[in-house]
Amino acid sequence: MTNVKSDPNLLNEVREYGHFDVNACYQCGSCTVSCSLAKDSASFPRRTMRYVLLGLKGLLRGSLEPWLCYYCGDCSTACPRETEPGEAMMTLRRYLTSRYDWTGLSRKFYQSKAWELGGLFAVGAFMALLILLFHGPLVTERVELNTFAPVHLVHYFDLAMFAVLAFFLFTNAFRMYWFIMHEGRGAGILDIIRGFKEDGFGYVRREGEKVRIPLIVFLSQVWTIIWNFASQKLFLACSRNTGRWLKHFLLVSGYVLMLLLVVVFLLWFQTDNIYPLYHPQRWLGYYATAVLLYGALEIIIGRIRKREQIHRFSDFSDWMFPVLLLLTAVTGILVHIFRYMGLPLATYYMYSIHLVIAVAMLVVEVPFGKWAHLLYRPLAVYFQAVREKALEQKVPEGAVLDHA
Repeated sequence: MTNVKSDPNLLNEVREYGHFDVNACYQCGSCTVSCSLAKDSASFPRRTMRYVLLGLKGLLRGSLEPWLCYYCGDCSTACPRETEPGEAMMTLRRYLTSRYDWTGLSRKFYQSKAWELGGLFAVGAFMALLILLFHGPLVTERVELNTFAPVHLVHYFDLAMFAVLAFFLFTNAFRMYWFIMHEGRGAGILDIIRGFKEDGFGYVRREGEKVRIPLIVFLSQVWTIIWNFASQKLFLACSRNTGRWLKHFLLVSGYVLMLLLVVVFLLWFQTDNIYPLYHPQRWLGYYATAVLLYGALEIIIGRIRKREQIHRFSDFSDWMFPVLLLLTAVTGILVHIFRYMGLPLATYYMYSIHLVIAVAMLVVEVPFGKWAHLLYRPLAVYFQAVREKALEQKVPEGAVLDHA
């Protein structure tokens, strides 16, 4: 088996990303038995915790289990030693996010408050400079937002920003695919060329043998990415997650809708016309804003109260995500209010603040922080489905690569 090399520093590395207590764990299995999502092909959280204890960095890097955990907290409740295995899985998600990110920024942001705040400030300052240099005339007789912020320029900027974010997200997603489907093999250019030559598109192990996965299997399971991104249905499999599923669904629907409105349909959405209340431009915007505001407040209040298992431990990055989302929603609401009150300067200034906060949040948090989970979770379910489908099929002649 490849990548079976012990790194004695792995435990200390993982602990830099959050709570990871294995000192009291004696592998009783209570956590795995209590988990509604754990199964033979994804036995968590025990398997990944063993990887960390044994220093198996390659196997941990190629593990799916942290992403298949939806943190209902049952495992932590069942643990007789109070080692908090649910939070250990959250820590591993942060760790893996940093491994997928080829820029190294995710690691910096997770490990250093100064780096994350500095990144947000740098992006915000850059956005403020762009507004200062390229804004239009300040019409003070009435609100003319599209004169102050020419909608075509904002639209081009949104498309360019979206392209940059997509580049980082999908290149990181490729590294996720590579580590998982090639068992943690290195992701350098030569490693990838050699890996495709030796292992094809990926492989799965059957009784100690590496079995090549045909391309048709990857294609046949693509629907699982779309379905799980849209539904996040695994939340419902957890005994405590029914309410969380609905909250998460509303939050994601508002986020995706707002992203579509400001990136794809901005020319229709940002106008100086005041439409009647029944117009789609208004109620779509109101819905997206309302669920974003509710979602951000619910997360912040939950983390303050610490009543639910998922909120008992909070990394600095866990706070920045909902706080930035809340500020984005509030400033957007204030722009809307000032615009309807006919306050030109207040509208322009608040719109500028709104852009600074929103762009900083998107650039830092989407490809390098917690928003990336929206992509990694559906991909993990997809890769798991590919593995299971490949194991169900008859092994074609010549598909066995080697023995462990």
